[in-house]
Amino acid sequence: MQGLAFRGNDELENSLNQGNFLELLKVLASCNEEINNVMLKNAPNNLKLTSPHIQTDIINSATTEITKAIITYLRDDLFSILVDECRDVSIKEQMGVVIWYVNGFGCVIERFISLVHIQNTSATSLKKGIESLLSTYGLNISSLRGQGYDGATNMRGEFNGLKSLILKDNSSAYYIYCFTHQLQLTLFVAKKHSSISSFFNTVTHLVNVIGGSLFEEIAKCEIKTEQGLNQEMALKRSGDTRWSSHYGTVVNLMHLFPSVIDVLEYIGENGILQMRAQDIVNTMNLVRVSKCHLQVIRENGWDSLLPEVLEFCDKYEIVVLDIEDVYVARGRSRHKSKQLANIHHYRVKLFYSVIDMQF
Repeated sequence: MQGLAFRGNDELENSLNQGNFLELLKVLASCNEEINNVMLKNAPNNLKLTSPHIQTDIINSATTEITKAIITYLRDDLFSILVDECRDVSIKEQMGVVIWYVNGFGCVIERFISLVHIQNTSATSLKKGIESLLSTYGLNISSLRGQGYDGATNMRGEFNGLKSLILKDNSSAYYIYCFTHQLQLTLFVAKKHSSISSFFNTVTHLVNVIGGSLFEEIAKCEIKTEQGLNQEMALKRSGDTRWSSHYGTVVNLMHLFPSVIDVLEYIGENGILQMRAQDIVNTMNLVRVSKCHLQVIRENGWDSLLPEVLEFCDKYEIVVLDIEDVYVARGRSRHKSKQLANIHHYRVKLFYSVIDMQF
């Protein structure tokens, strides 16, 4: 119900967090002695029923029962579909399908049905996926009264788009251009206006500069907001393709405006930013300090490093070359090597060279 993953990254017995499924089983066992006697370590033989396959079966069973309840509630009423396609992390094309319908009380109900893997995003492939899904749940395409997609050619094309292919089978399945996608286009076009573009750029810079400082003050309770609103009032960067994220950023900025002014005044008076990495002057000072430290190491570091190396080798019984002996490179015989001592090779060719690379 909360959209939490069952399995954890590490489900071994010595793991500090075995994932939601196993951790909840532990809680259940701790609350009921009768259940604890037959669960996890106390399970008879290997009948723990906690393997990844079992967890997947439980998820699939829950999915089936929930979807069955949705379809049963819908009965044979008319409905609409919302469809959008994208790639998952494994680069597989998939299509998300949501149904809309009006319940007995006259309220519009929206229910997510399934993610359908498709071969490609052509209109024909999408239509086959939708027909297969509706058939699986006993829904008839003749009951379809609305289609909501984005404005891509494969979705809204007048002749070969998905909406046209479905309209050929059901002329009552009216197409509606997804309003959310329209807002995204509106935002994209609006940003071409110099004043609006300047406004959002200013907001972005403001969030970059002040976001961390303001969040830290809220966390310390130095900035008081209404009870229960701290999580919603953080200044977050807006996304490039989501109108709602821009709206949320502006709304939160309005709510926190007095605090934003306080933080800006503090920054102005003290000449600092909330992160040193964002202060270019301080960064350059750090670079100069680092160069000075490297120079000191280059001039005096070898004398302190060599005794540490010899001590380490002695502790772990590692054979140490005679540093005054002639250095012999791998694959070369001694008489063919240049007459350089080991100490010269390790100090000049390695130690100094690495520090020079840092410079």
